[in-house]
Amino acid sequence: MKTLRVATYNIHKCQGMDGRVRPERIARVLEEINADIVALQEVHSVEGHREEANQAKFLARELRMHHVHAEARRLHGGVYGNLLLTRFPIDTHHNLDITHEGREERSVLRADIAVDGRTLHVFNVHLGTSFFERRYQARALMESRVLRAHDLGGERILLGDFNEWTRGLVTRMLTDELRRVDLEVPFFRRRTYPALLPFLHLDYIYYEHTLRARDAFFHTSRLALAASDHLPLVADFVL
Repeated sequence: MKTLRVATYNIHKCQGMDGRVRPERIARVLEEINADIVALQEVHSVEGHREEANQAKFLARELRMHHVHAEARRLHGGVYGNLLLTRFPIDTHHNLDITHEGREERSVLRADIAVDGRTLHVFNVHLGTSFFERRYQARALMESRVLRAHDLGGERILLGDFNEWTRGLVTRMLTDELRRVDLEVPFFRRRTYPALLPFLHLDYIYYEHTLRARDAFFHTSRLALAASDHLPLVADFVL
């Protein structure tokens, strides 16, 4: 029986709790996790500087994984947004704008991945920090161009930093549509932020009802506690 490991991790532009920007430290954390599909948020990639400045390419090369980096906005001359890493080839990908007027640009990265004869539609998301902004984005996720797109023929996995620590509209709408790993795992530790002393749960993994989650956990190695202000959330699925 095959197990598929997926993870979501807000890497905070590779800036750790010590204030240092160290992409190689994030790469080591991801090596510890050893996931097949990884959704990263707050990834900053600048061309023409030192190798580590292009965080997307650096992490993909270090981990020997396929990747796609979707721009939510420009930042200091580079691309800032969501990054998907996968051991499987990416068939197609789309960057879907869910920006609320007057707020910071936000997008959803969709990637269609073929895994052992089945198609997984993986959605990597980083929602806004404002209450009304997230309400708008909750409805945007349910639109026909995102989670209910007409060309979705496979199973959906939605994961990322949702910036929602209470049962708001995002949580209610998504749990009506999909399962969520932390609702099914006993004694699950529910907090990911900040990494050293977490008191908020911001990071989630939602998945199709036809998939089965065998295990889920937050990766809390000594390196992970220092590498970013979030902890990685990991789930194993039985295929």
